[in-house]
Formats: sequence, structure tokens, C-alpha cells
Amino acid sequence: MIRLEAVAVLAVALALAAATVQGGETPVLSDIRQLTFAGQRAGEGYFSADGQRMIFQSERQPGNPFYQMYLLDLWSGEVERLSPGHGKTTCGWLHPSANKAMFSSTHDDPEARAKQRAELDFRASGKERRYTWDFDQHYEIYEIDLETKATVNLTNALGYDAEGSYSPDGRLIAFASNRHAYGGTLSAEQAAVFERDKSTMMDIYIMNADGSNVRRLTEAPGYDGGPFFSADGTRIVWRRFAEGGATAEVFTMNLEGGDQKQITRLGMMSWAPFFHPSGDYIVFTTSLQGFANFELYAVDSKGLGEPVRITDSKGFDGLAAFSPDGRTLAWTRRRPADGFSQIFTGDWNDAEIRSRLGLAPGAVIAARRAPPAKVAPIEAAAVRRHVARLASVEMAGRLTGSPGARRAGDYIAGVFAELDLEPAGDNGTYFQAFTYTAGATLGPGNRLSLHIRNAHETPELDRD
Repeated sequence: MIRLEAVAVLAVALALAAATVQGGETPVLSDIRQLTFAGQRAGEGYFSADGQRMIFQSERQPGNPFYQMYLLDLWSGEVERLSPGHGKTTCGWLHPSANKAMFSSTHDDPEARAKQRAELDFRASGKERRYTWDFDQHYEIYEIDLETKATVNLTNALGYDAEGSYSPDGRLIAFASNRHAYGGTLSAEQAAVFERDKSTMMDIYIMNADGSNVRRLTEAPGYDGGPFFSADGTRIVWRRFAEGGATAEVFTMNLEGGDQKQITRLGMMSWAPFFHPSGDYIVFTTSLQGFANFELYAVDSKGLGEPVRITDSKGFDGLAAFSPDGRTLAWTRRRPADGFSQIFTGDWNDAEIRSRLGLAPGAVIAARRAPPAKVAPIEAAAVRRHVARLASVEMAGRLTGSPGARRAGDYIAGVFAELDLEPAGDNGTYFQAFTYTAGATLGPGNRLSLHIRNAHETPELDRD
């Protein structure tokens, strides 16, 4: 199923909705826009390696109250469902080759459709329950070919296998699982705890991208989950819940599970960490302002300084991820007014957060792009798409020097890069600086008088 998401999309890893969201955010984030609108919930949006697409989960499939996995084209706005449509789905990730993706799903559970009906009946009854994550033992990790749509089951062990991500070279997958609790021998006390809470025996695993050579990386009591690789592929960041699940902290380790370092020490619920592409700092979610007001924070990746607050408005802000060039942040936001969760994006100020964290200036990260397509005749549809893009509402008229003009310039530069044109602008870019008159004001001696027949009029500035 393919359809258009009701959202305007900015190319080169930046997707924007029709209206700017005003909020009390810090100067680290600006130009905040809502990216998804459909369904009661959407979240966990992760960019492709070239920044041109995003995989995300959303509750929008008719007849299914659970998340399904979707692929958003950030150029055209087209949304395609990747998961089968039944069962529960979560934790998607796009392979760096751009030709396949993975997600976790329970669609092979024989009771998948019955569980859907039961949940729909519960909601129809008017009853409500506190939202909690379901660690269904039938969750398995699947790989999907984006061209043929063929899927392959990469894991086949009883237990929750999810929260997967590819390494930057696409050779490895890190994921979370409680499989050892099902396959091992638990003490009576451990079995009782696990019966009450299936997350208590969750650990980080790593395997080859084809599902082979599975290795367990963590063995600490409590819930270890949400692993993501650093952009250089040398470390994994994740969150570790304390026994009992009351608090969580951010950790990093190497790919063998060694050199485990605790990054945060807030004594709160700090989770969903994600490396900036530079590897110098990490963005994460924390309950420092209370469980009704999760906010985004950043911390240096060595854990040497105090975390810095990024968002500052009531509700939930979490599950953040950077675009490949580090210039855009995508995250999940829920506001108390409507209770719906959707994905938002904002411009990321790397220099500002480095200043606040006490880090040295970082190098400019080049945007990764898909290989240029074969040269083909210019088609009317392509011209129409470019014209519509440049004339769209978010370009805001393209007044010289305005944000709209910069967005249009970024779009055109992206098209040039797709065509593999050699940059001829300043410092090896597609842009060339120039001076212009941005405006003019009237001086004290400026005046206008009208003499029409015998009448004398003096028009008033800014009114007539």
C-alpha cells in the first residue's frame, strides 16, 4: 500500500510540515516541524544512511490497534507499509545499502489476529489502562527486501527479540532479547520475578546481519536494551535499567561487550540514547522533570560533564535520532492536550551544544547521498515535482536571505548532488555568497504630497 503522508517534505534529510511548531526549546533546536500526522501514535523515526528516507512505526493500520512499520520518502512524502499489517511491530532500521530494512514483529504468532481483536474489544468497551510496552515472546526480527518485499526471519528463538539496529557497514545487528530466560534454568526467585516482568532478563546481543553467530554482550541484572552503533562502528550505546526498573542510565561499550562505561548518573529514568554522527556526544531522554514531562538532554560521550537540556515544554519528548549529517534531529513528541504521539524534526545547532557541553568545535559532516541514477531524459513529472517543491508553502516565498530561500537553496543543491554535478561555488560547495540590499527605511526628510485639482493630500506611511 502506497499513499501520500499529509506533510510537506524538505529534501536532504529534512522533512517539514506546513506549520512551524512554537515551543520553549533551547537554542540547540530551531525551526521545529511536525513530520507525521496519521494515527493515534507514531514514533521511533530513523533516517536512512543517505538521509532521504525514514523508517518509523505507527498505529494507523485499519483493524489493527498495534504498531506497524512504515517507510517515508523524505523527497516525495510517500508512505509505504513494510510490515505485513497484522500482529505487533516495532523497532525498524534501514540497511546502509538502501535496498533492505529490518523490523521486529509478531505476525507469525498463531494468536496474532486474536490478540488484535481482543485489544479492539477492550478499547471499544470504554475501559482505559496505563500505556506499557508489551514484551511479547513472539517478537522476532525480520529482514525485508525493499524491492521484492520478500521477508526473512533472522531470529528464531522463544522470547522477545527486538530493538535492533544495523552497524554502519551493514554487517552486524545489535538487538535486545530475553531469550536466555526461556532457554536457561532460572531459580525459583528469578522465575517469579520474570513472571511478573518479562523485561527483567533483557540483555544486549549482537549477530551477523544474516542472523548467524549470535553473541550475548551484557549479563547484568535488569533490562539492557535500545542498542545503537556509533557512526564509526566502534561502540554501542544503550540504556540499563536498575533491578526493579525504577531508574535507568546510559552506557556505552565496545562490540565485544567490553569497556562498559556509565555515561549518566542522574538517578532517574534516562533511556533511548543515540550518538551524534561525530561520536562526541549523545542525545537521550530522561525523567529529570518528572514522569509526566520527559525531556531530551545531551551529554558528552565520555560522561565527563553534566548533561544539557535540549527540549523545554510540557509532555513527552524522547526517542531522538540524528540525520546522517548531524544537522537534523527527529524525535517523538506527545502533548497533554491531545495525548497523541507523532514524529517531529528540528534544525540541530552543533556549535551551540558543543559550547554548552564544553566540547571542542567539530568537523563538518558531509551528507551521504545515494548513488546517482543513470542519466535519463527529463520527464514532465520530474519538472512538475521540482516546481511544486520550490513553490510550496514551506519555502515561504523565498525572499532573499530568508529561511525559505535557504530551504530552496538546500533543495537545489541536493538535486545538483543527485545529478553528480561538480560544485563550483565557495569552498567547494554549490553556494556562492553575494551582497544585496535587504531593505531601506525613510529618512526624516522623505515626504509625499498629492495635489489633485484643488485638493491637497498627504498620504500616511504604512496606511495609504
